Amino acid sequence: MFHHLVFFYLRKDLTAAQRSDFETKLRGLSRIQSISSCTIGRPAPIERAVVDSSYDFAEMFLFKDKAAHDAYQVDPIHQEFVASCKSYWSSVKIYDFE
Repeated sequence: MFHHLVFFYLRKDLTAAQRSDFETKLRGLSRIQSISSCTIGRPAPIERAVVDSSYDFAEMFLFKDKAAHDAYQVDPIHQEFVASCKSYWSSVKIYDFE
């Protein structure tokens, strides 16, 4: 399996409507056919020194292999998400592993 984890740090000046729009579009990525499993959420309410909860949203997508991940990257749904939402985040951290 190929794991794709993305942590989104949204701009602090976003309105509630913009945050909602981002979340709706982020959840829309689950329609991409090459994704085997999709989990999207916000930081858990856990306060421990080793837990980083500084992000606003995270996604964890599983793909059967790297080729499926690569298909996701060029999928029109993903491309539209990036084009329409990149102005919402100040930073993104991505971790891929097999």
